[in-house]
Amino acid sequence: MSQFFMNEKQQLVNEAIEGALLSTPFHNLSRLALGSDLRVVVRSDWHRSKVALISGGGSGHEPAHIGFVGKGMLTAAVCGDVFASPSVDAVLHAIINVTGEAGCLLIVKNYTGDRLNFGLAAEKAKRLGYRVEMVMVRDDIALPDNPQPRGIAGTALVHKIAGFAAEQGQGLAEVTAVAQRAIEMTASIGVAFSSCHVPGEARDDRVKPGSCELGMGIHGEPGASTMKTQNSVEIVEQMVQRLAAHAGDGPLALLLNNLGGFSMLEMAVLTREVLRSVIGRQVRLLLGPATLVSALDMKGFSLSVLRLDDALEKALLSPVEAAGWTAAFSPSAQVETPAKTLDSQQAFTPSSNDNVGALLTTVCRTLIAEESALNNLDAKVGDGDTGSTFAAGAKSLLKACEEQALPLDCAGQLLNVIGEKLATVMGGSSGVLMSIMFTAAGQRLEEGEPLPQALSYGLERMQHYGGARVGQRTMIDALHPAFAALVAGKDLAAAADAAREGAESTSRMRSAGAGRASYLNAESLDGVKDPGAYAVEKVFAALAGK
Repeated sequence: MSQFFMNEKQQLVNEAIEGALLSTPFHNLSRLALGSDLRVVVRSDWHRSKVALISGGGSGHEPAHIGFVGKGMLTAAVCGDVFASPSVDAVLHAIINVTGEAGCLLIVKNYTGDRLNFGLAAEKAKRLGYRVEMVMVRDDIALPDNPQPRGIAGTALVHKIAGFAAEQGQGLAEVTAVAQRAIEMTASIGVAFSSCHVPGEARDDRVKPGSCELGMGIHGEPGASTMKTQNSVEIVEQMVQRLAAHAGDGPLALLLNNLGGFSMLEMAVLTREVLRSVIGRQVRLLLGPATLVSALDMKGFSLSVLRLDDALEKALLSPVEAAGWTAAFSPSAQVETPAKTLDSQQAFTPSSNDNVGALLTTVCRTLIAEESALNNLDAKVGDGDTGSTFAAGAKSLLKACEEQALPLDCAGQLLNVIGEKLATVMGGSSGVLMSIMFTAAGQRLEEGEPLPQALSYGLERMQHYGGARVGQRTMIDALHPAFAALVAGKDLAAAADAAREGAESTSRMRSAGAGRASYLNAESLDGVKDPGAYAVEKVFAALAGK
């Protein structure tokens, strides 16, 4: 099944060109008025006193090639259909519309269609009296025995270096020689976890899960080999070994190119691995990680290295007015700034209080005993782990209590310690929510607030950060009435009754306002108590001796 964001397939490239023209930050692009079939984007600020640079090819490699049109790079880009070379007429019209006496250089990726169409257009233009030269980028080293290496992401580096020479006013012969030298100094290799999704067609799934294809072409062509791994270290090691043979021992520019489908997280991992590799110490200039020459949405990347000298480095560092280019820079060193740290637990002195210890032990043993019941209840409306989550916190506190490692005789400190432990040992949001409640309550206790009011304040803070309210089918439906009873001066028995009534009310609620239960329909919730509210009910019942 084809999934591609577009209106009409036959207008996809034209509409994409229009979007690119509307969004260029330099306001320096226009399209030649040649109709919808001949797609040529040119610099609107161009004058013919300098050597013109023209490139292009099939669409689907954005930002190449339109993104490289602008001062300091290309003069024009000729766009074919997706993965299809532009016509001879389109290339010829690009030449005659931007070329003056200084002449023009065609920069072509080494594919048969591009070579032939750009080549024939060049010959026709020469016959018309234009001075035209052509260079072919062939930077792909994935297929070492291929007599016609493909042009891939290294093409962008050639655009930049030739563009600098042309902008400096060098002649056609000099610009051509500079471009050719950049080609000879550049090597690239790519890898993909999946092929690209061509508009209107199903995705090619020849790369099996857990594998990757080394050297897959930027049109989805088969690569050199399949690697049965997706491990970042292993893949980069294989690629770098091949690049090192072409890199020599001198300084390098390194282009980290996203083929379209890699996340920025993955590209950051790639950057780390390459700069830690055997060629990392040679990298003087870094370009990316960025998308420069893509393959639609191919999940993969390519690495390009350019052997540097002073002239090439100067060319790469020069500013341009092209939206698709990414500025070159020196790699940064990894630096750690000294940081203040907090103790894992607040400082306190363990103390004894038999009454408090008994209450805490009752709470903990109740939750541990209810683990299975709570899990079974949660399995109906959640992911089945509420009992285990509460039991984990209870076991940690019970162990600390039995080891006399809690400040039982200082209520404020005790609640703060409980809050810290629950945040550490209870998984998911429950632990954090309970920690917020006990931490906030502990602070109020230390400020002299009575326990019921402190607990109510802690509950209010839990609601503030968690977002749930009474009536939304959470533990709050049991906690709120129980704490309210205590604030009103009622005893634990009354609080237990209030908690039970609150928990019972959740079984009649037709929707939930928080947690996984919020995704369930009314039929799934009907008659089922919220597990958190049920846990509160059982704890207060145990405290009240019911």
